[in-house]
Amino acid sequence: MLTALFIGLGSIGTRHLQNLGELCAQRGLALRADALRSDAARPLRPGVAERLTAQFTAPDDPAALPQYDLAFITNPTSLHADALRAVRGRAGALFIEKPIVSAGQTGLDLAKLLAPGQKAYVAAPMRWCGTMLAVKAALRELPPPYCARVLCSSYLPDWRPGVDYRTVYSAHKALGGGVTIDLIHEWDYLADLFGKPDTLYNLKGKYSELEIDSDDVSLYIARWPHMLAEVHLDYFGRGYRRTLELFGPAGSLVADFGAGTLTWPDGRVQHCEEPVNARYLREMAYFLEYAAGAQPQSVNPPAAALDVLKLTLGEM
Repeated sequence: MLTALFIGLGSIGTRHLQNLGELCAQRGLALRADALRSDAARPLRPGVAERLTAQFTAPDDPAALPQYDLAFITNPTSLHADALRAVRGRAGALFIEKPIVSAGQTGLDLAKLLAPGQKAYVAAPMRWCGTMLAVKAALRELPPPYCARVLCSSYLPDWRPGVDYRTVYSAHKALGGGVTIDLIHEWDYLADLFGKPDTLYNLKGKYSELEIDSDDVSLYIARWPHMLAEVHLDYFGRGYRRTLELFGPAGSLVADFGAGTLTWPDGRVQHCEEPVNARYLREMAYFLEYAAGAQPQSVNPPAAALDVLKLTLGEM
């Protein structure tokens, strides 16, 4: 039997719980999933309670927690550090939702949050989407690019239909919200594709009429030895746009993550359309293989994820 503990069962925690259950069922694995909650009386999303064996609140002594094969840190970003302390040494492998900690916690000592030798993976779902997998395959064929242009523009009130955007963590700086780290995916995949830049400039702030206290636009210029990049992130764009353009000797390679297409320098369009959940299922499948395997370090370990968070904040 595979045992898993979930700390945080909002939208993303619920998605991971459902995907974990689906993959375990496909593989003939019995799953016991528990939840560690700040308020066990608070209603869960429909269908979630039925997937859980036990729900409990944090004990005074974390050592009183059972041992688990897996632990999922999927509560608000500002509470990740507390959750990691609560499960320190209590799980074989950790799945930590991005960002690893909030903007004001980049100075935390990971050694105090993670047990020695702890297996851990920090979520990076865009690495697993069909379009990004196609980009990686294309870069193995094409010469290195001279520069990149990255755009992620969307309207925050449309992110969660039926939910008041003013009440979610994205709207509040104190909860770890703000476009700079909420859209950390862009810097995660740039660092994955090209490594850490040598130089980075960032301007950000709150400029729209959205009723939030977090930043709603963040702009970057970055330099690597072999290329430059410009990155634009915002919460106020009407109409979802998420693209990566790479300009190189052969022409432009353009990934449209919203449309699920990759346009090659010769004009050929490669179609990568798929349900959004496909990337999360690939990610969960990887995590299960990593947790069960002998490799000590994941493809996105906590130290690397912390470095990416610092990049998003303009820290080098």
